[in-house]
Amino acid sequence: MQKTWLHSTALILLGFACQAPTLEQEEIPVYTIEQFLNTEPIGGSAFSPDESKIMYYSKKTGIYNAYEIPVDSGDTQQLTNSESESIFAISYFPEDERILFTSDQGGNEINHLYVKNLNGEATDLTPDSTAKAQFYGWSYDQQSFFYTSNQRNPQAFDLYELEISQIDAIENNTATYQPRMVFENPGQFYPAAISEDKKLVSLTEPITRQKVNIYLYNAETGSTEMISDPNDTVAYSPQYFSHDGKYLYFLADKDSEFAYLSRYDLASGQMEKVREANWDIWYAYESREGKYQVVATNEDGQTQITIYDQETGNQVSLPNMPEGEITSVNISDSERLMSFYINSPTSPSDLYVYNFETGEYQRLTNTLNPEIKQQHLVEGEVVRFSSYDDLEIPSILYKPKTASADNPAPAMLWIHGGPGGQSRLNYNGLMQYLVNHGYAIFAVNNRGSSGYGKSFEMADNQKHGDVDLKDCVAAKDYLATLDFIDAEKIGIMGGSYGGYMTLAGLTFTPDEFKVGVDIFGVANWLRTLQSIPPWWGAARESLFAEMGNPETDSAALYNKSPLFFADQITKPLMVLQGANDPRVLQVESDEIVEAVKANGVPIEYVVFEDEGHGFVKRENQIEGYQAILEFLNQYLRSNTEEPTAEMIPSQ
Repeated sequence: MQKTWLHSTALILLGFACQAPTLEQEEIPVYTIEQFLNTEPIGGSAFSPDESKIMYYSKKTGIYNAYEIPVDSGDTQQLTNSESESIFAISYFPEDERILFTSDQGGNEINHLYVKNLNGEATDLTPDSTAKAQFYGWSYDQQSFFYTSNQRNPQAFDLYELEISQIDAIENNTATYQPRMVFENPGQFYPAAISEDKKLVSLTEPITRQKVNIYLYNAETGSTEMISDPNDTVAYSPQYFSHDGKYLYFLADKDSEFAYLSRYDLASGQMEKVREANWDIWYAYESREGKYQVVATNEDGQTQITIYDQETGNQVSLPNMPEGEITSVNISDSERLMSFYINSPTSPSDLYVYNFETGEYQRLTNTLNPEIKQQHLVEGEVVRFSSYDDLEIPSILYKPKTASADNPAPAMLWIHGGPGGQSRLNYNGLMQYLVNHGYAIFAVNNRGSSGYGKSFEMADNQKHGDVDLKDCVAAKDYLATLDFIDAEKIGIMGGSYGGYMTLAGLTFTPDEFKVGVDIFGVANWLRTLQSIPPWWGAARESLFAEMGNPETDSAALYNKSPLFFADQITKPLMVLQGANDPRVLQVESDEIVEAVKANGVPIEYVVFEDEGHGFVKRENQIEGYQAILEFLNQYLRSNTEEPTAEMIPSQ
């Protein structure tokens, strides 16, 4: 890893005797970034063929590797030992303990699929170095798996099937790599659900974020049929084919602010609404033999899971679980066990297993660094404020435990990625690190964010850097009314689209925010939209419809690009960038940094040579996040001092 610093201002942590906070007569420690990042991020879950173990991926070693743990609890076993590239575990093989995993090179997002053989060797199953591959699931007969790849056409993802028998032959050097193409994509489609008999493939055709058509491809006849109404402006999303072969289940928001679950009768062609809520249904799926249906709803920034017993039609009554949102539900093939994660703002994701027969659950991991006490972390509070036009903006406020009217805290607006993302009530190590060091964080779900209805989501279309930025200014004004916030010390930060909003805030409203922290944000929309990776394919046009087309809307895109108005930036700025980022190219950050330097404004720049669009290596996160804190201490806190590591009480 190579780090690049520009404007190497000395950043010094100054110690002082602060008023000691109390929590049940206990002093609240000031934790280091190393302590926060020694928490173990994990994800994924796959049952072994005998359902005695669950495989997942973990960053215990500093980058992601595959691990497994017994379902009745016990010691974990590391399955892969990469020291350079993160490995994301996908699945065991159906009848043995070979494993599938995916990995890219330095964050370039060109993922390949690999099998780790029983002898410990790994084989690249998608060896084209220029092609991106994505796993699409095992066939119902469990003799093959499906995946998509853009090896034929960089702008189109074809659907392939690879037989286990061929993988066996490849491992034994008795055959060459020859997957079967199931669907040759003319370019505008994305494969979705596949029927159990392999005859039907559902396809989506994104036109805009609000208009996504749905098709059925018949693998026997080669015909493709549009089953949604071409006149509808509806976002359709296929979920699964039913086990009985009668229906395709899908999400839609026709005549509704929110997505609901419907089904398409494959025989009659009739569509029927099945389940709905006052929030978006996010996803749904059916267990292997059709006994259970899992439905996930996005309720005000948290996932709510409902499980239905399809034999009785009743909800499955789950035991009282720990507080937090349940995510990543995975029901085993026997339909006897269910793995899932629980996550909250004060607790990172932990893996659990539930037994449908006994009605009992068990926690399998404890990922929070034991040096950190959960009660020292801060729960997020959902709050709403009125923006410039009285539109209500949902947000999440993290108040430092030390903040009060007598000790007001500096604050940072936190703007999510996207456009169209959402800040949610879950654990974020960087957020908790800054809050623990005395900074209030206000995660703003400005108009254009998902999860609050399609009208809210569409409200910033082709108005980015304008109406969404006005929401951020209104968020800053709202913070200034709170007695525990120092109204003169409010900054803005975010990654990707949130990085763009940071740059837009410092450029187009130069007197509103005290500082900005831009994490791989867009500075020049013309270049970014012209350099979209080819594998985005049909999604390019959808993004153009939302942001503007660089060929036809160049003037508007120029006017919302901070790079061309960087001479207006007068407040300190920090920029962090991955050199391998395929979405926001490093040149975006290079140029904005050079432009701001010309203003004589304090500017800090950190480039990680082995990262992409998001920093996954722990050593880089430690370096980058600590640099953010030091920057804020110098330029936002400025005339006050931040506790030093020596002040941390013994644990």
